[in-house]
Amino acid sequence: MDITQHTPTVFSTTDNKQVEKHLSLNKVGHALHWLVPEFRSVSFSDKVKTAARQLGFASPAVVQSMYIFKQPGIGGEVTPHKDCTFLSTEPQSCIGLWFALEDVTLENGCLWYIPGSQKTPTSRRFIRNDDKSGDLTCFTAPPDPVDAAKYVALPVKKGTLVLIDGQVDHKSERNCSPHSRHIYTFHVIERHNTLWDPRNWLQPTPAMPFTGLYENEL
Repeated sequence: MDITQHTPTVFSTTDNKQVEKHLSLNKVGHALHWLVPEFRSVSFSDKVKTAARQLGFASPAVVQSMYIFKQPGIGGEVTPHKDCTFLSTEPQSCIGLWFALEDVTLENGCLWYIPGSQKTPTSRRFIRNDDKSGDLTCFTAPPDPVDAAKYVALPVKKGTLVLIDGQVDHKSERNCSPHSRHIYTFHVIERHNTLWDPRNWLQPTPAMPFTGLYENEL
């Protein structure tokens, strides 16, 4: 089978496996930073804490984490968005830490971003839906209009850390190459004099509170 020709979404009434199960995974989340020792050792490392202090965080917490596979030939696009749409605080404080676990290229679905777009705030939010008869979550508004020509590609080498301001417009394209593009990412927010939006789709629980970055040791 030529995996580059595989259709990313296929429905069948028969057991017609087109891709091995381990190559069909898209994402695993959202508490890897706390539940999986290997990811915890990265998320609460001294290097990450130093970076947070350099960014001016007084009392940061890790709110969620993901392993994104971007499988060869079938890895889907991530549509344009700002992370603060999903992880909103007042004032906005979200920062994404995005670790390239493999070389990230134009061919296998690198990040694209709009320089300076953090200066253009958005009111769009992804929230828990109050209408219990509908979907569990919903957007509060349609996507903000952006000039697609302003996007800049960001290919990086394996081992690179990309810091993403929560208000920066970014995206990634489909992976149509024969090479995977695995990454690990997690998001940090400020707690000091900062309010977590109670409408956010993600909310802390007694069993899984937002974990303080500086307070937790490896």
